Amino acid sequence: MLVIIAVIVGLFFAMNIGASGAAASMGIAYGAGVVKRNVALVLCGIAVFFGAWLGGGEVVKTMGSGIVPQSTFTVAIALIVIASAALSLFLANVFGIPLSTSEVIVGAVVGAGIVYQSVFVGKLAWIVSFWLLTPVLAFLLAIGATWVLKNSVIDRWVKSSRAVPILSVLVVVMGVFEAFSAGMNNVANAVGPLVGAGIMSTSQGILWGGLFVALGALLLGHRVMETNGKKITKLRLEEGCVISGTGAGIVTVASVFGIPVPLTQITTSSIIGIGFVKQGRSVLKKDIVVQLLVVWVVSPVLSMVLSYTLIQLLIEQNVYPVIAMIGVLVSVFGVKFLMQRTGGSGSGSGAAVVSAGSEE
Repeated sequence: MLVIIAVIVGLFFAMNIGASGAAASMGIAYGAGVVKRNVALVLCGIAVFFGAWLGGGEVVKTMGSGIVPQSTFTVAIALIVIASAALSLFLANVFGIPLSTSEVIVGAVVGAGIVYQSVFVGKLAWIVSFWLLTPVLAFLLAIGATWVLKNSVIDRWVKSSRAVPILSVLVVVMGVFEAFSAGMNNVANAVGPLVGAGIMSTSQGILWGGLFVALGALLLGHRVMETNGKKITKLRLEEGCVISGTGAGIVTVASVFGIPVPLTQITTSSIIGIGFVKQGRSVLKKDIVVQLLVVWVVSPVLSMVLSYTLIQLLIEQNVYPVIAMIGVLVSVFGVKFLMQRTGGSGSGSGAAVVSAGSEE
């Protein structure tokens, strides 16, 4: 029964990954009116599946046995890890916090590893270094590509009517490439723990995970595509090519090395890079940059805490670590509350003194 539940939860998670992450890859081409929505979703679904099938194996191995030993995963623990990641995403959606599926699932796996003191610290450090470096690399590459486009003869050609058909084809190709890279990297988020627990083989995980990620993009991806393509910002075709090409290239290289990376944050960093060329340093002061930093911290920590807590309670039946964790949370929120109260009282007293002085 646990095996069936674990498979259902894993494949449902895969559908949601396809709906949110993969479908966003074709948003630029759809938003520019180059392709219709249904065509874009079909192209996305096909590209995601082939990305998973042809290149998803290394990241699946990392998620199944690269962060913690494969022996750490039982059916119950695999179920808790995937459920913790899914619950983290659900809670984040409720509070309006965007989380990375790659970071969430890695955090949940680490939570299980902490319980059994079996985390491969070196491999984890390697993954975290990629999380830190890839958005910076995307930012710098986007700046370089945009600067070249803006300060070369290409700029004149891009602005001519002759360039539109070529750029239209290119933005679709880059969108398909981005969806392909998403399949390579993100399918492991849903099926890696199932492979680690021996519920599926690597080839089975890639096949079924790829199918359900593609299915999620086809059936549930229209809203994300609508938002990314038409409701956030208007991008020129050449800018769309830079964003999709940069993100897809970085994620593909990371996937070859078996590193799960946050495609959404890489893409956002590319957009910030384009904004940096247009607006200068002021773009770095915007809330989105702070939001990115918060997401990097919150994503893995939230799922790690949930995974650790559920395993301690349900598998180990040990309430003491959970009590200690609750104590820490109460202390943190208590201190925060007191600081807010103290700050408010201080400002109120100061206002009263000024008022009294002016009356005298």
